[in-house]
Amino acid sequence: MQDCIFCKIAAGEIPSHKIYEDESVFAFLDINPVNLGHALVIPKEHHKNLLDTPPELACKLISVVQKIAPAAIKAVGADSFNLGVNTGTSAGQVIPHTHFHVIPRHESDGHKPWASKEVTEDELKAAAEKIKKEL
Repeated sequence: MQDCIFCKIAAGEIPSHKIYEDESVFAFLDINPVNLGHALVIPKEHHKNLLDTPPELACKLISVVQKIAPAAIKAVGADSFNLGVNTGTSAGQVIPHTHFHVIPRHESDGHKPWASKEVTEDELKAAAEKIKKEL
């Protein structure tokens, strides 16, 4: 896609702090990180979000995440990581190109990824039934 910033980064048209590249996947450091070492793992081929990404490519992205996460944790002295995938603007997706956030975490970093809501047992049951019908 011509105007996609992630496509331009993967093509080398925009500079980045590249940490990994193969024939189908590109990974680089986020310029607005949650924590130092926050990486983005993207397909080189343009897909607008995870649901638009072919399953075999999504599997390849996850295999790269499994390489990058322990390296990032070790490199920045973290003890864990969050994996984030935002699909759609309501979920916080800013760039319409599939990407996984690998965010190194420290026990005392103060970052809270999300808050939970209280729901009733009946609400859970109804939601489960509706989701199963959509599968």
